[in-house]
Amino acid sequence: MDKLNLFAAAPEIALLAAAGVVMVADLFVSDARRNATYALTLAALVLVSGVCAFFLGNDVVQYAFHGMYVTDPMANVLKLFAALCTALMLVYAQGYARDRGIWKGEIFTLALFVLLGIFVMISANNLLVIYLGLELQALALYALVALRRDDARATEAAMKYFVLGALASGFLLYGMSMLYGAAGTLDLNDLARRIAGGQVASRPALVLGTVFIVAGLGFKFGAVPFHMWVPDVYHGAPTPVTVLIGSAPKIAAFAIAFRLLVEGLLPLAVDWQKMLVVLAVGSLAIGNVTAIAQSNLKRMLAYSTIGQMGFMLLAMLSGVVGGNTMSTANAYSAAMFYVITYAITTLGTFGIIMLLARQGFEAEEIADLRGLNRRSPWYAFVMLLLMFSLAGVPPTVGFYAKLVVLQALLGSGITTGMVWLAVIAVLFSLVGAFYYLRVVKVMYFDEPADNAPIVAAQDMRVALSANGAFVLVLGVIPQYLLALCANAMIRTLGG
Repeated sequence: MDKLNLFAAAPEIALLAAAGVVMVADLFVSDARRNATYALTLAALVLVSGVCAFFLGNDVVQYAFHGMYVTDPMANVLKLFAALCTALMLVYAQGYARDRGIWKGEIFTLALFVLLGIFVMISANNLLVIYLGLELQALALYALVALRRDDARATEAAMKYFVLGALASGFLLYGMSMLYGAAGTLDLNDLARRIAGGQVASRPALVLGTVFIVAGLGFKFGAVPFHMWVPDVYHGAPTPVTVLIGSAPKIAAFAIAFRLLVEGLLPLAVDWQKMLVVLAVGSLAIGNVTAIAQSNLKRMLAYSTIGQMGFMLLAMLSGVVGGNTMSTANAYSAAMFYVITYAITTLGTFGIIMLLARQGFEAEEIADLRGLNRRSPWYAFVMLLLMFSLAGVPPTVGFYAKLVVLQALLGSGITTGMVWLAVIAVLFSLVGAFYYLRVVKVMYFDEPADNAPIVAAQDMRVALSANGAFVLVLGVIPQYLLALCANAMIRTLGG
């Protein structure tokens, strides 16, 4: 490997080395001293985040490993936030995992390998490299879901996740094989050039391959009709694993959707855009309507995720309309901003759930939040901010995330008849506001069912407070993150 290859893959190399160190060091740590592994893992994630932050100032798109790997401004931003999401998950998980006997080396090592798979997907510029990153992430997540081997619900969730995940991987791999058969290349840039130049053996094979690609991506997003795994896995997995599935992998799903659809299949936008319309509208409708009927908080948030991903897909499909690419950077930066802010908001929401859980008690029902304001006004306020953000209520960041998506959609839709999609998005956002505000009502107006004191480690209290402050502050002054996403997308597309 030459210096350019090493430089382009520096975050992945640092992360792989850190994962190896954590795995070996944990062999010499007893259960009673597991916090040493925890501290080492957090230090490793801080190191990796530092490497990613170092790359933020690099606006150059660089290819390595014979063009199979790319480091660009979009990848640098997404990797930084994925690493921060993983670190926050571990901070929130410590009390919950310790009480349930899963605070062991596996949770640290597997979380790092999930992140490594995410990093590979984010920087992949080759169909096979995307698949390798996807499988690295997926296999580690399957093991994490089944971490509580004595829990029948977790085992069932792991089996469903594994079977349906294998099916989705098969869709993606079959779609990739058809693209390769039609275009004769695995390189995404070369693929786009050959499709645009008509240098393909069969256009119908390309379109059929794109159908399988979109189906596989739909599963990774949890979009309708590929959503059947989401509520069962969210409900059955240990809560720390649920929050990991709902945060950093969503960032990776956006990244591979961008790499495949925008960088590789942009000449076929007129075909895959129609499929994304169906996925987005179906997700908005089924996700938000079904969430109303849920009494379990984790299942409610699972259906909420389906609806939120539908909103994000609206930004993805508005980048190219009728062959016009004028609003491309604006639309994809809106999608990028949306997925980052959604991941951070989801982290805080599940962090509150883990805060309220204790040994023998999961705090998974909406009723378990009754009277939280009387038990802890501060944590009730943090949860209120998070619910407002998910609902899109100003001045939280969720409002601006939805606003920029609608602006991107309207910017490309006024002249192409896509305004109806924005109307549907707003209507189902109003439907979704009901079940988020119901949680707020339960916290502030219902009598508490439990008066037990809320006990949390210092780092968890600080992280939750910072999470809530982030959602509020970014809602008041969103321009810095918006500019970061916009600049990264413009530089990436320009490179």
